[in-house]
Amino acid sequence: MLPFLICGVILGVSAGLSPGPLLTLVISHTLAHGAREGVKVALAPLITDLPIILISMAILAQLTNAHAILGLISIAGGFFVLYLGCENLRSGMPHSNPGRAQPQSLSRGVLVNVLSPHPYLFWLTVGAPIMIKAWAKNLPAAAAFVVGFYACLVGSKVSIAILIGQSRQLLIGNIYRYVMRILGVLLLAFGLLLLRNGWSLLGF
Repeated sequence: MLPFLICGVILGVSAGLSPGPLLTLVISHTLAHGAREGVKVALAPLITDLPIILISMAILAQLTNAHAILGLISIAGGFFVLYLGCENLRSGMPHSNPGRAQPQSLSRGVLVNVLSPHPYLFWLTVGAPIMIKAWAKNLPAAAAFVVGFYACLVGSKVSIAILIGQSRQLLIGNIYRYVMRILGVLLLAFGLLLLRNGWSLLGF
């Protein structure tokens, strides 16, 4: 059981700290609305990934359709991330009352994660084979892998949101605008990358 727990922890930390649309959204929502909203974005995988795991298993059983399905998901995700990037580029000053801003952080985090091919690719290429191996050993081993992975995946993003939230008041005026625009450009880049990956997976 311990080897699978360690494996889950290592993969979870790596995935949690890797640059990507969800981490960028965690940072931008924390800066714009406070640590609480950034934490909501960070919690998105806990909501989305069970169906993603099941879908990945289904795709694994129908490998001939995998590229087309992942391509369509990637293209849809690309357009949504481009929209989020444009929003960041147009952002003004931080909201003084995050509760009234209604940033819909959790729903946006869920959409970004569902429409990104990365969770599907992870579970198709890495997660599912490890889970099958762990399940063949025993149920606690499979549970240890999943718990270790998601505790560190979500925990690392939550930690980033809290750390940034504590220094949020230091980012005022032009500094805030520059940071949000940089994050907006990063989201645009991720969106274009998702679109390119989608077209590639569809064979164009």
